[in-house]
Amino acid sequence: MSPFVSRRRMHLGAFFFTPGSHAAGWRHPEAVPETDMSFAHYVRMAQTAERGLLDCLFFQDTAAVNGSAALHGGSPWRPASGRQVFPEPATLIAALAPVTEQIGLVATATTTYGDPYTIARRFGTVDHLSGGRAGWNLVTSQIEDEALNFGFERHPDHAERYRRAEEFFDVTAGLWESFDEGAFPRDKTSGVFLDPNKAHILDHRGEHFRVRGPLNLPRCPQGRPVIAQAGSSEAGMRLASRIADLIFTAQSVLPEGQAFYRGIRAQAAAHGRDPDHVRIMPGLLVIPGESDAEAEARYDSLTGLMDDAAALPLLARLCGDLDIRDHPLDGPLPDLPPSNAARARQAHIVDKARREGLSIRQVIRYMATSLGHNMVVGSPARIADVMQEWFENGACDGFTLLFPYYPRPLEDFVSLVVPELQRRGLFRTAYEGPTLREKLGIPAPPSRYAARPPAGPA
Repeated sequence: MSPFVSRRRMHLGAFFFTPGSHAAGWRHPEAVPETDMSFAHYVRMAQTAERGLLDCLFFQDTAAVNGSAALHGGSPWRPASGRQVFPEPATLIAALAPVTEQIGLVATATTTYGDPYTIARRFGTVDHLSGGRAGWNLVTSQIEDEALNFGFERHPDHAERYRRAEEFFDVTAGLWESFDEGAFPRDKTSGVFLDPNKAHILDHRGEHFRVRGPLNLPRCPQGRPVIAQAGSSEAGMRLASRIADLIFTAQSVLPEGQAFYRGIRAQAAAHGRDPDHVRIMPGLLVIPGESDAEAEARYDSLTGLMDDAAALPLLARLCGDLDIRDHPLDGPLPDLPPSNAARARQAHIVDKARREGLSIRQVIRYMATSLGHNMVVGSPARIADVMQEWFENGACDGFTLLFPYYPRPLEDFVSLVVPELQRRGLFRTAYEGPTLREKLGIPAPPSRYAARPPAGPA
């Protein structure tokens, strides 16, 4: 693929799924497995990503230890390799704000086991502390384990979780509009600290929430934090197309990516949004090397460390009521009952297994290698070729990058692949502005109160 100068630029986020997105990555000789809980390592990795001019860091969250629900009934429990403990991500991005200068900071928080006022205050605070670099990845929670940590016997139904999420977002967005720009003049001479004509009481009364407001924060530097969403089911796409600025999705072949890209943009337009204000950034696990041979040797060494039994819970959580352990690993993937976890991810896995004739063992290894995302192994030119093909052919606006372990693959991506993308004119050579919205090229949404005349004196 011949290089050219692109008219638009690719957007890149780094998905910090520590100690690695590969199930055995933490065991690699180059890996530092303590990256899951070491703040010093998070700082260095964040600064590395910022040096590479990436748009944002992206932190996943699960309010439970995956697979631990088995303990509730006294059953044997074998957790998936790695990724069992990690910091609460909103706290982490607040801590990373003062040790970074430009990079966006996106953290996950659930609408199923949370409340809008707390989320609005938490992410609004980080937006202020970071000078407008905060993002909220809105999720409805996937794993059943979370329910048991919040006083519930079972995870709410998939459809119910999304109905709650719709209202949750509307309340949170309304709270972020509690005060107009300039509502706090803090004028010593007049003694006016707050202009009450620029304050608004939400007074929301809905199916799931009753929230009076106002939020006890001024208007956010970005208007409101960037909203990310990762749902790819029908309900997830409907929600994402209505509210999300950034969409983190999972497609492993180009036609799937193109179909998702067209579908989201069409739905966004149907909601009255400008589709060009939605950034679609599918996951891409990268294993870079200075040469194809070096990268492939790294990949082979990871494959040799794979423990199929330890990775089995990654698939088991998507199997609904079916116990996948009752089926032979080298046999075909059976028909799966509907999952109450991640329906789009289940459909993606089933479609891939049917299309490629994969056994259960092969499905497990696919998920354990890349968490079900697309993967590219190779030199900077090979990785850039894949990224350029997707970007130029209407499958994405950029990528959410996954790494098999830390910190070496991240460092190699920044030092090897970013310069190749820049040489092709596909990626920025300097940040566009201080806020995450400016980096993504997404304007702040107008306040719902903007068109109303100011209130008169009482």
